[in-house]
Amino acid sequence: MNAVVRVSRRRFSVRRLLRACIIHGLLIAFSIMAIYPVLRTISVSLRPGDRLLSTSLRIIPEDASLENYRQALLEKDFLLWLWNTMLITLLTATAGLMLSASSAYVFSRWRFRGRKAMLVFLLATQMVPAAMLIVPIYILAARLGLINSLVGLVIAYSVSSIPFSIWILKGYYDTVPYSIEEAATIDGANRLYILWRIMLPLSTPALAVAFLFNFLNAWKDFLLARVMLQKETLYTWSLGLQQLQGQFQTEWGIFAAVCTMVAIPIVGLFLYSSKYLISGLTLGSVTTE
Repeated sequence: MNAVVRVSRRRFSVRRLLRACIIHGLLIAFSIMAIYPVLRTISVSLRPGDRLLSTSLRIIPEDASLENYRQALLEKDFLLWLWNTMLITLLTATAGLMLSASSAYVFSRWRFRGRKAMLVFLLATQMVPAAMLIVPIYILAARLGLINSLVGLVIAYSVSSIPFSIWILKGYYDTVPYSIEEAATIDGANRLYILWRIMLPLSTPALAVAFLFNFLNAWKDFLLARVMLQKETLYTWSLGLQQLQGQFQTEWGIFAAVCTMVAIPIVGLFLYSSKYLISGLTLGSVTTE
């Protein structure tokens, strides 16, 4: 009997070891697939000239130089592109967060006619491809005189990101016990005070997720910015990269250097807010009606 138990335990341990090896092998393979393009971009940015198709696999080439970074910062309008992008994204993320936080509180705490239909409509807007919205957004912006305007681009980005943020925040608000608000109401607090002093501090993880989503939605966009902005002084970094691509030649070294520098703010923001992401997404993923 003991021999049978030992054999079964040995087989179980072998299966567990084999499964762990397979899982870790897949994770390592996928990690390499994700990291390799980033390392190649950094490598190209350190090469002098435009040697994109070099056969060397060295991450840091032997003749590595920061010349491409110097040209991007001093000879190109990278700082202007970065300033425009940062201004647009911060305004979009802040405005979208303020509107979605208050709207989600209404959907979470009030029961009114048409509430479910409005929530379904907000969810349905996320199923429409972004490319289909470019023409109507451009027509509205042209009639309102918002073409070649950073304000118009901020409004367009905010409108497209608010529905998802409302759903995330509503789901998180639903997990906050209503008894906390009842206690505050007994103490004389009004709805605005409850939202500002109680709900928002308790919903920091969900607010971080919504802010990050709004930020990324505006930071990475190219199509809408290409349609809305024609003045070079208003270009974002994605439009500025297009200027580095000529008809017969592309400045690949500067192109890679700009891509590397543009990734730094996003990585920093993600690392700073990573402690809120998991709890914000999991608690906000289940809603109650």
